[in-house]
Amino acid sequence: MDGREALALAAGGARRALMLKLGLPIAALFMAFLIVFGAFGGIGGGGGAYAMGCGKPGRPADDGPSGNGSSGTETGGAGKELRARQVANAKIVDQVAKDGKLPGRATLIALMTALAESELDNINYGDRDSLGLFQQRPSSGWGTKEQILDPKYAAHMFLFGGDSGDPPGLTSYSWENMSLNDAAQKVQRSGFPDAYGPKETQARSIAKEAGVDLERSGENHPGKSGNNGSTGDPKAGGPKDNGKGSKDPDEPPENCDTSGSSQPGNPGEPFHDGKSPWPAQVTNRRSTEDAIKWAKAEADSHRANWYQKCLAFTSIAYGWNSSGTNYAIDHYQEVMPKDMRHDGDRNPPPGALMFWDTGHRAGHVAIYVGDGKIASNDIVTPGEISIVPATDIESKWGAKYLGWSPPYYPNPG
Repeated sequence: MDGREALALAAGGARRALMLKLGLPIAALFMAFLIVFGAFGGIGGGGGAYAMGCGKPGRPADDGPSGNGSSGTETGGAGKELRARQVANAKIVDQVAKDGKLPGRATLIALMTALAESELDNINYGDRDSLGLFQQRPSSGWGTKEQILDPKYAAHMFLFGGDSGDPPGLTSYSWENMSLNDAAQKVQRSGFPDAYGPKETQARSIAKEAGVDLERSGENHPGKSGNNGSTGDPKAGGPKDNGKGSKDPDEPPENCDTSGSSQPGNPGEPFHDGKSPWPAQVTNRRSTEDAIKWAKAEADSHRANWYQKCLAFTSIAYGWNSSGTNYAIDHYQEVMPKDMRHDGDRNPPPGALMFWDTGHRAGHVAIYVGDGKIASNDIVTPGEISIVPATDIESKWGAKYLGWSPPYYPNPG
């Protein structure tokens, strides 16, 4: 987390709050890092064990410990310790691919997927029962908790799937005919189908450091027998239905609209500007006006810095390095004083924090910018901030609006 803290400070809040507690001479460091690094971007999360849909409570905004995010292009904001683990895990993933006679392109897809899902870190937590490098779920047939937390096993399952072809892995599909992003999505079946492509640069950088040859050829190709190669319906581009059905229970319906909207939509009425003043104890490093300006500028930048980092985004918009809270829903329901919570009120003042229950652990928060609109991550393009009608969180993600609060961060980083 140390290295990611530096980047968050470097971005001066222009990034999701990458690890706080820097403890260094902030003024000089801030300016130097800001010039060098700017506002890096990264997209993590999503996937077969992390699939978040619309049509039912949607996408969690998993800010993680202390409400921090991680930036990234080549480094993804990873500090030395995380980078070392990423390189080590990349070597394991590649060895599994080589043992299965797969080309380097399969390794690249696996690395991109794991970066999006877990930052290529073998974490023992995730959305619901998701675990490990690829956020695979025991309840969806990916293996036991102990198996999934074995990087070699997890990589084998991602690449080759179960012995019976259920769940299907990469080689269950005609993956070489797909884009890198689409091949990853075929396996993960995420509610956010474009989450993997932005990880290519970072994956290639890690592969280079790990000595992985991403250009090597392989012998095991889709359509060939062995190692769970595609033996199903060629028209479907995937495995034969074994009677259980291969659709992930968390996969959104085919008619699910995951894009943003230019018009307020149901359920719920449009939001209107309120005039409630902030309580005296609400003090931030940025004024409300400047926070809104910063949020709009971040939206205009189209930087993919904020995938599943909603709470980090709001705190950085107000000038902090982090929110100091693990999850958005906890910030509203547990951290926010009761007299600051305006449950169900659809008249937030500009600058207010608006909260939703997404049906997942983290919930969602966005900044109300006025005229019925919010600055929210992920609602149009994964990782980016967009200015959209506040009703989009309900109509596009199926989330339940909880209420609004002033931008209060009692324990910011």
